[in-house]
Amino acid sequence: MGPIPIPRESLHRPAPTVPSRGDARSTSRTSLPGNPLAPSAARRFTRAALADWTSLGLLTTCTFCQADESCSPGRHSTDLLADDAVLIVDELVTNAVVHAGTTVELLCRLEAPSVGASGEEDEPAALVLEVSDHHPSRAIQSDPREQEQEPGREGGQRPGREPSSGLPEYGRGLHVVTALAERWGITYRAGLKTVWARLPLEGRDTGPARETEPVLRRGLRAAEILAPAYASRRSARDDPDWAGRGALSFLAEASELLAGQLDEDLVAALAGQLLVPRLAEWCAVWLDGEGAHAGAAPRLARVWHADESRLERLRAVLEKEPPRLPDPPRGVPVRVPWPGGSGSGSGAREAGTGGGVALACRLVSNGRVLGTLLLGRPGQSGVADEVTALVEDFARRIALAIGAARRYTRQATISRVLQRGLLPSQVARIPGVASSLVYEPSDEGLAGGDFYDIFPCPPGDRWCFMLGDVQGSGPEAAVVTGLARPWLRLLAREGYRVGAVLDRLNRLLLDDATEAAESASLMVAAAATGPGAGPGSLPGLSSGAPAPSEGSQARFLSLLYGELRPLPGEGGGVRCTLASAGHPLPLLLRPDGTVRPAAEPQLLLGVVEQVAYESSTFDMEPGDTLLCVTDGVTERRSGPRMLDDGDGLARALAGCVGLTAQGVAERIRSAVHEFAETPPGDDLALLVFQAE
Repeated sequence: MGPIPIPRESLHRPAPTVPSRGDARSTSRTSLPGNPLAPSAARRFTRAALADWTSLGLLTTCTFCQADESCSPGRHSTDLLADDAVLIVDELVTNAVVHAGTTVELLCRLEAPSVGASGEEDEPAALVLEVSDHHPSRAIQSDPREQEQEPGREGGQRPGREPSSGLPEYGRGLHVVTALAERWGITYRAGLKTVWARLPLEGRDTGPARETEPVLRRGLRAAEILAPAYASRRSARDDPDWAGRGALSFLAEASELLAGQLDEDLVAALAGQLLVPRLAEWCAVWLDGEGAHAGAAPRLARVWHADESRLERLRAVLEKEPPRLPDPPRGVPVRVPWPGGSGSGSGAREAGTGGGVALACRLVSNGRVLGTLLLGRPGQSGVADEVTALVEDFARRIALAIGAARRYTRQATISRVLQRGLLPSQVARIPGVASSLVYEPSDEGLAGGDFYDIFPCPPGDRWCFMLGDVQGSGPEAAVVTGLARPWLRLLAREGYRVGAVLDRLNRLLLDDATEAAESASLMVAAAATGPGAGPGSLPGLSSGAPAPSEGSQARFLSLLYGELRPLPGEGGGVRCTLASAGHPLPLLLRPDGTVRPAAEPQLLLGVVEQVAYESSTFDMEPGDTLLCVTDGVTERRSGPRMLDDGDGLARALAGCVGLTAQGVAERIRSAVHEFAETPPGDDLALLVFQAE
């Protein structure tokens, strides 16, 4: 491999710019994270941009065949442009990720031809691709010992030095850029390095599409551009070499797209768009019922046709005649009768399909039938074995995605029901006190460990509140939450004061953990003496006995618990008594902007039995604000920093003077979300009380 190619044109300016008819739609840009997923996302974004321009008419569908479909599959002008652009973008983004490691900016821009003073075309129409990273000092180089970046030079090669003859892997992509681009270069700005490439359109006019060109044709060509290389329209059906060249790429892209869907109907919809028109002219997906709907008739979840005008007629025919496949179910494509009758019958004409070959394949995952995939291909010729195998493999991926989506849906439903049972349906309103609550679980599909409550206690002049956080999340945390909140309510209504409530809750948690440990020990002992015990079995466990969960004995809990009593007289205000057990301390904001902790730190609940919890009492005058949060607020991270480092939460609260209770809650919530670019990774809960 030779040395790294030098840009064809050494420039000390950004990529050439030519007015693009003033149409902002001719530019698309995105920002990608500096991780291994960036190249794949860049490829999809580039194809999507070209597809959008084609569907909008900014790019004609094909200037080679003038849209009369005479070009061979994958050889339309837009197909070739998309393939070249995707290859260049993949190389440049990969290079930026590997050598810069920062956020990568990708820009795709259509440039119209520029006309000089003589009226002749100076610059032909072109597609310009720009990939920028935020480490301009890290130049693209062949050998760090032989090439060093010199100020003011754009190639990065020291004069008088020959590059090494052995080119590392990361330098080869520039040869690809050199071969495909009309010219390319590197532009340095303050804090930014941009590698750009210019691809001439070579007759692929960027002007508006011809008036006679149907919108549908532009849409179909746009769909082809979105396909991976060699997977364009009709390529799998008409090109016998496609299965060997593009099948693996197609399956890889399809798996990546299907795996990201958590709704079975979205999986079915995406499957139809991936199949049509690459492998079939039309397709349909039936989904079998589960749970209470098991045994019911399959549901036609999605129908897709290359010609949208035929979609409703095809759906009507398919709803009348679901495919009938032999038992036992197998995930192998089988030939079935054409919907509506034979290919030349009236039913086929009614469906608007024109007749052909229909294949049906059971969607089977883990031995369970989840649905059926049906696809139709025009013509009466048989289906190649390679295409049948590809359909079978694709159907297996659909089934896996549907199975995963159903498992997620079940888990999310259980978690939502459980969450509704663990948290109060509504919180009490306290006379003379304005309150506001924010609760955001980090995962909607998993029961969180944070809980809260506000409730009145007899004889009616006392209102209690709690804000807790159980160690961990999921079912184990839900068990502790399901114990702690009812216990707290019961103890409070029995008349126990704040410190005594925490003492008794601590003993209850320890007793429950002891009982759980004894139960696990008995189970292990029974398994050890059972008929399945033997030299080959695990110590203390039979082959059918479940292993006790280590997490089942964890009963740690941090809690902020208190009570509010309105002060007598007409001056307003409330008396607050509270205690913190291993919980972030509540903060009291005065109207003059001063902030102080409102409690003393104490030990977590469920850790040590011999501990006495103490409470603090203070009066809240009108305008005073009490902020209570969980560690999802104080431990919100941005790199190595946390939000509460250096009393960050207190500073944020000090800036809330003059706001209502709801305004304070929203200000703190916004501060948590804005502290880092990534979403919070822990449950977020906060309570705000403001004396009126």
